[in-house]
Amino acid sequence: LQLVESGGGLVQPGGSLRLSCAASGFSMNLYHIGWFRQAPGKEREGVSCISKIGGVTNYADSVKGRFTISRDHAKNTVYLQMNSLKPEDTGIYYCTAGSTYGLAERHYAYWGQGTQVTVSS
Repeated sequence: LQLVESGGGLVQPGGSLRLSCAASGFSMNLYHIGWFRQAPGKEREGVSCISKIGGVTNYADSVKGRFTISRDHAKNTVYLQMNSLKPEDTGIYYCTAGSTYGLAERHYAYWGQGTQVTVSS
């Protein structure tokens, strides 16, 4: 089972990025999917998650109203649209898949390698 993130990069404050998480070897439709991030010197934190059925979503308070998670079942891909980015959004963003739903790491068993997002002027 493999998850591969893409779409990270350097963006100015106020800008946007769209992260993608593609799966190989399994169907993402069978799992709840989460996005986590880890800033330098900080613990990894849950950013957003989406349920495997019904597309129920949840967001960390720090990103509500700015980030949107979605999934394309046909492409076996999950996206994280990030708008109005702030310097504090800087970090490595990880995609993860699990059998239970929520923003805590305990829900997830499979992790990607991560993609770097840097918000700076």
